[in-house]
Amino acid sequence: MNKKLAAAFSGGAVLMLVLSGCGGDDGDKKADAWAKKVCDQWQPELKKIETANAEIKRVATESSKPDEVQKTDSAAFATMSESYKTMGTALQQAGVPPVKDGQTTQAAAVKGFEETSKGYFDLKTQMDALDVNDQTKFAEGLKTLAGGLENATKGGKDALTQLNAGGLDKAMNGQKGCQVTVPSASPK
Repeated sequence: MNKKLAAAFSGGAVLMLVLSGCGGDDGDKKADAWAKKVCDQWQPELKKIETANAEIKRVATESSKPDEVQKTDSAAFATMSESYKTMGTALQQAGVPPVKDGQTTQAAAVKGFEETSKGYFDLKTQMDALDVNDQTKFAEGLKTLAGGLENATKGGKDALTQLNAGGLDKAMNGQKGCQVTVPSASPK
């Protein structure tokens, strides 16, 4: 059975990032110990991301006023930015993973989470700048933001791909802290 590490990327669109593998085998105890350090620190951040995404989805599916959408989305983007920054820091603090090219794997994954953190911060800044008093301009601004989501989330996807390629997928999937599944949502 595959276990999923889902990181919610928002704007009403949830991207599933999956660390494929079965996890839970008694393979490399060092990799499992490393993964536990990371996943234990990731768990609260993944929950924050999931909650932030749910809030974005809520205001996107209700007849919310532009100022409520702006306030909710801005707060959610800020939360996600901070969470991805924290996830990158957790990777760094866990030390070099005990896999071939561990230092390269770690550095690339940390960089990816930092890029996603910055991407969400940029989305927050853009959301804050939207004119809530002009419905047409606000709607156009939301479309532009939605178009920027792929760019904002690329680093996080690359980070997880790097961890998979580094051979850490099974160790991470075996950790309860990395087993968060976020339901998929339809775009705004």
